[in-house]
Amino acid sequence: MPYVDRQNRICGFLDIEDNENSGKFLRRYFILDTQANCLLWYMDNPQNLAVGAGAVGSLQLTYISKVSIATPKQKPKTPFCFVINALSQRYFLQANDQKDLKDWVEALNQASKITVPKAGTVPLATEVLKNLTAPPTLEKKPQVAYKTEIIGGVVVQTPISQNGGDGQEGCEPGTHAFLRRSQSYIPTSGCRPSTGPPLIKSGYCVKQGNVRKSWKRRFFALDDFTICYFKCEQDREPLRTIPLKDVLKTHECLVKSGDLLMRDNLFEIITTSRTFYVQADSPEDMHSWIEGIGAAVQALKCHPREPSFSRSISLTRPGSSTLTSAPNSILSRRRPPAEEKRGLCKAPSVASSWQPWTPVPQAEEKPLSVEHAPEDSLFMPNPGESTATGVLASSRVRHRSEPQHPKEKPFVFNLDDENIRTSDV
Repeated sequence: MPYVDRQNRICGFLDIEDNENSGKFLRRYFILDTQANCLLWYMDNPQNLAVGAGAVGSLQLTYISKVSIATPKQKPKTPFCFVINALSQRYFLQANDQKDLKDWVEALNQASKITVPKAGTVPLATEVLKNLTAPPTLEKKPQVAYKTEIIGGVVVQTPISQNGGDGQEGCEPGTHAFLRRSQSYIPTSGCRPSTGPPLIKSGYCVKQGNVRKSWKRRFFALDDFTICYFKCEQDREPLRTIPLKDVLKTHECLVKSGDLLMRDNLFEIITTSRTFYVQADSPEDMHSWIEGIGAAVQALKCHPREPSFSRSISLTRPGSSTLTSAPNSILSRRRPPAEEKRGLCKAPSVASSWQPWTPVPQAEEKPLSVEHAPEDSLFMPNPGESTATGVLASSRVRHRSEPQHPKEKPFVFNLDDENIRTSDV
């Protein structure tokens, strides 16, 4: 939406066709300056650009003959499109919605009207000649401190303020060359996949840094529990996450000083540890963010709850899988009791299993009989030991690495028995 800034200029984002009949529209920040009698467009809000970054295009208002809504025949696939006719050239621009389209067309037509000056306002010819003959004086440019860095083998000079911090207009070069068309919207299914609760509001805003106090454009996303901002819309990991339970207040920033004095549509998010200064693209967008954050904080206070997606994220971390534990639990529940008991016999208990450093118990135990012990089991009974009934009398069986328990009879066979085999002797 176009808005009026502190210098009484009409500002806002529009999409302009790169070349006539090319069909390629680029996102630009437009400033309609009636005092300078021109329409300017920049890569982004000049407050967010580097010092010295000028307009990428301009048009004198006196050259504009007509501003009208584009017909479907002119731009059949471009909604909310209007055309500026100037000097036998046409400029096609695209607004965000119908109201934005109507406001821009009315503002441009009003600014480009030819007005007849009143009597006494026309300058005298002598004054005009005097101004023309006067030699132009070179304006003395203010001295600006620069910080020189070597990035990737290239010398980069960044303007800084005298207090040692970043410049007020510090910004990454080339960051805003490809701005998204929609600056604030509820994302659809084709956007960045959401891994948490559904988003209440999302869009691009300009945020002040905490350390260097530089202003950079970030993609903000608001859900039921947090406010996150990303470097761009396609990023999956946020640069920072602000829990809504830590937000104390969100309102328009009315008390401004220093760099904040020239910022329009500025609001602040006050938390327990820090105050975030965020600049929206229009007053409507600013009030929408303030109302959305306030409503989410109030809903969280009235109905406190934990995010339900935290456990699902922990279960699907890299290196683990939710499918590995679920089938095992299902199979263990469906397994027959005998089979389950046999599986448990193979896994020694940590509390009761024998270890090499454990002393051999002196009390005699009755282990599992040979006929009931599996042949391939690691837990074997002592040779020759068996109960008369063949019933397991002990709670655990001896592992093959465990020493045998001392016996009263050193030889377990009776030599007078006629049924004894020679191999047993």
